[in-house]
Amino acid sequence: MPELDPIRLFKCLADETRLTLTLLIREEGELCVCEMTHALQESQPKVSRHLAQLRTCGLLSDRREGQWVYYRMSDELPGWVAQVLAAAEKGEAPSLVELQRRLQGMGNRPERRMIMC
Repeated sequence: MPELDPIRLFKCLADETRLTLTLLIREEGELCVCEMTHALQESQPKVSRHLAQLRTCGLLSDRREGQWVYYRMSDELPGWVAQVLAAAEKGEAPSLVELQRRLQGMGNRPERRMIMC
């Protein structure tokens, strides 16, 4: 993966939905599209469109498991990106708590296989 360009990163995160998705995935480790649509109370096409943009700009990676597609932070993010996201997470803490509460209340969450790194 080429070096992550700061301008591209900030343009990608300038959208509230993309920032929220990124921070939620960072906090949870890995989420499928259905979990994110439930937490954000947004449509699947809208969430998927934003996830595709986050993947294209290098922030996220994905994996398919059966019918589910799971998203996680890219393994190749430079340290400065982690610092930027940590600062954003502090500012968005109250809304992240609410989103995580919604996730905890979600019925029929998909189960993940244990992934060996």
